[in-house]
Amino acid sequence: MSPSPEVRALRHELLNQVNHIMGYAELILEDVADAGPGPADPALAAGLGDVCAAGKEVLAVVTAILDPSGDGFDAAALTAALEDPLERVLTRAGELAGVVPAEAVETLGRIASAASRARALAGGAAPPAMSVRLVEQLPDEEAEDGLGMRNGRLDRPDQLEAAGPSGENRGLVLVVDDDAANRDVLARRLGRLGYAVCEAENGRRALELMAARPVDLVLLDLNMPDVDGYAVLQARHADAQLRDIPTIMISASADMPSVVRCIEMGAEDHLGKPFDPVLLEARVGACLEKKRLRDQERELLATVSRQAEALAEWNTTLEARVAEQIEELGRMARLRRFLSPQLADLVVSSGDEGVLATHRRDIAVLFVDLSGFTAFSETSEPEDVMAVLREFHEELGRLVAEFQATVGFFAGDGMMVFFNDPLPCAEPADRAVRMAVAMRERLGGLASQWRKRGHDLGFAIGVAYGYATLGEMGFEGRFEYGVIGSVVNLAARLCDRAEPGQILISPRAKAAVEDAADLEEVGEVALKGFRAPVRAFNVVGLRALR
Repeated sequence: MSPSPEVRALRHELLNQVNHIMGYAELILEDVADAGPGPADPALAAGLGDVCAAGKEVLAVVTAILDPSGDGFDAAALTAALEDPLERVLTRAGELAGVVPAEAVETLGRIASAASRARALAGGAAPPAMSVRLVEQLPDEEAEDGLGMRNGRLDRPDQLEAAGPSGENRGLVLVVDDDAANRDVLARRLGRLGYAVCEAENGRRALELMAARPVDLVLLDLNMPDVDGYAVLQARHADAQLRDIPTIMISASADMPSVVRCIEMGAEDHLGKPFDPVLLEARVGACLEKKRLRDQERELLATVSRQAEALAEWNTTLEARVAEQIEELGRMARLRRFLSPQLADLVVSSGDEGVLATHRRDIAVLFVDLSGFTAFSETSEPEDVMAVLREFHEELGRLVAEFQATVGFFAGDGMMVFFNDPLPCAEPADRAVRMAVAMRERLGGLASQWRKRGHDLGFAIGVAYGYATLGEMGFEGRFEYGVIGSVVNLAARLCDRAEPGQILISPRAKAAVEDAADLEEVGEVALKGFRAPVRAFNVVGLRALR
C-alpha cells in the first residue's frame, strides 16, 4: 500500500532539513581545516561532530517512522523521537556561535534554521533563544523559514574558468532543486572539488539552462512543483541536444520504485538525501569521465564523417587521379631499375629527367670492401656466405640512408657511394669521411661477431674528392647512373691499399676534412693505374662537429 501524499511530503521535508544540518556542519569543518590549526579547533570539531551525530539520529527516526512503503505514522512517536536530537542540534549551534570563525556564523545559522524547521514540522517545542538569534542573523533574501530562494545565485557561479585543485577545468555542473539550501550545500561542495556550478530553482529553468549553456552534468532533484524531475528526464530524452547530458538524481525519494523509474528514464545514478560527500564526489567524477569518453567518441565519429565526405568528393575525380598515379608508378618502376632510390625520387618529384643528362660535378667518392671475402667464400658453406652478406648489406643500407649517399656501384662484397650528386650537399668530403667512420664502428662490431663464428673477415675503406662526369649510361632495358673520372679510380685503389679496419683518403679529401678529423700520414703509396705515387692519409677519428 502506498503512503499518503501527506506522509510523503513530511518525509521529504524532514530529510531536506537533515541534509542541511549535516551538509553545512561538514562544510564548516572542512573550511576550518583548510584555514589551518587554531585554538578553538577541538571544541569546534567536537561540537560539529555532535551535530552530525544528532543529524544521523534524526535520519534514522524519519526513515523508521515515516516508512515510504506504509500508509500512515504515529505523530506523537515522531515528535517524541525527534525532540532530543533536534534539541542537541539547536543547543550545539547556539554554543558554537562564539567558537566558529566569523565567516561561518551564517552557515551555523542555516543549521539552526534547518533544525527549527524540522522541529516545527514534527510538532515539537519552540527552539532555544540562542538558536533563534542565529536564525535572525541570516541574510534578508532568505525566505520566512530561513531556507527560501536567494536572488542572483543562479547566474553568478557558472564561470567555465573554474578549476580543480590541480588547476584543470573540471566541467560545469547544473544543480536543480526547489530548496535553496539544498542548492547551496551542493554548490559549495562542488566548488570545493573544483567544478563550476550553475543553479536552477525548478525543472523549467533547468531545461532552459541546459539548452543555453555547455552543461557537463546535471544534479537533479525529483520532487519539485510545476516541472518535477521526472518531467525534466522526459524532456531531456526527447531533445537530441540534451539527451547526452549525464544526470544524477539527488532526492529524498530514494524508494526502489522511484530509483528504478529514474534509471529507466535515462538517469545515470540516484543518490538519496542526505548525500554522502565522498560518494557524491565519486559519482560525479565517474559520470564526467564517461561523458568525456562519449564526447571523444562523438568527435571521432564526426571526423570519420568528414573524412567520408572528403572521400566522396575525391572519388568524383578518381579516374583521372588513378591514371596519373599509374603513369607515375610506371615511370618510378622504370627509373628504379637502374637508379638509386633518391635519384629516382628526385626525377619523379621534379618531373624533369634532365638530371640524368651527362654533366660534370665536384663529388666525394667512398669505396668499402670486405677483406678476406674470396678465401671465405671458397671455404664456407653457401648459407654462411649469404648470412654474412645479408648482415653486411643491411648495415650498409642503413648508413646510406642515414648519410643520404647515392649508390653508384654495388657488388656482393663491396660498394661505392658518392656525395653531392644528384642531390647537392654541403661539404661532401666531410660527409663521406663521417660515413666512413660510422662504417668502421658498425662493421667493426660485425667483424667481431663473424670472428666468433670462425669467419676471418675484415673491411677496408677508401675516400677521394674531385671532379667526375656523371649521367645516364647503358642500353635499352639496362641503364645505370654512371660516374667516370680519376676520383672514382683513386677511391677504389685507396680501398684496395687500405689495411683491414683502415680508412685511407686522398690529399684533396684530407685538405677538406683536416679541421674535423684526426689524421695521420701514411706516406706516398703506389696505386695501380696511377703513374706516380699518391700521398695517403689514415683517418684516426673525428673531432667535435663543426
